[in-house]
Amino acid sequence: MEIFENQTEQIKQQLIQQIDSTFPEEKKEFAKQQINSMNLEQLKEFLKQNNLVKTQGDSSQTQQCIFCSIISGNIPSTKIGENNEAIAILEINPVSKGHSIVIPKKHIEKKEDLPDEAMQLAKEISEKLKILNPKNIQLIPSNILGHEIINILPIYTDETLTSEKHPAKKEDLENLKEQLENQPKEEKVEEIPEKPKQEINEKNTWLPKRLP
Repeated sequence: MEIFENQTEQIKQQLIQQIDSTFPEEKKEFAKQQINSMNLEQLKEFLKQNNLVKTQGDSSQTQQCIFCSIISGNIPSTKIGENNEAIAILEINPVSKGHSIVIPKKHIEKKEDLPDEAMQLAKEISEKLKILNPKNIQLIPSNILGHEIINILPIYTDETLTSEKHPAKKEDLENLKEQLENQPKEEKVEEIPEKPKQEINEKNTWLPKRLP
């Protein structure tokens, strides 16, 4: 499985988030320093040694990619949506405010195999993100660690997936999640059905008798 240079920071941030939630306090800082100091090759080796990537031809059920670990709950995330086939989470290292990703629950390696429900969820989340007033929202499939995902990228100026990323604070992600979940719902005006027009006939209409 190939890992590309432009994916290393995202992978490191996911690992650091896992360290924050699972490591003893006295070991956290040292572990973070180790992760941050790794180059691409060292990161690849670390992922393999810790069973966080699937190697080609390996059918072991114990190995998971980082995104599969997010799905299983082994790596914490800020979830903002879910359906039967996918989940949507806020990107911890976003390009822009509201940058989110949709992850298929099954390990999908080809874009053409993405379930329709994944794209449907991406469209639902993009609608929610309109509350942030971006000028555009792009849905961009990409493959990281052999797992197909869909980026939901709000565009405020001219951002792209290759734009500079900024680590997000946990409290900022939680506040954004709350903002998206507490959007006022549009009230539906209940339509009053029209009464059926009654046919005028001798039985339902009183008419005065004609005098002779």
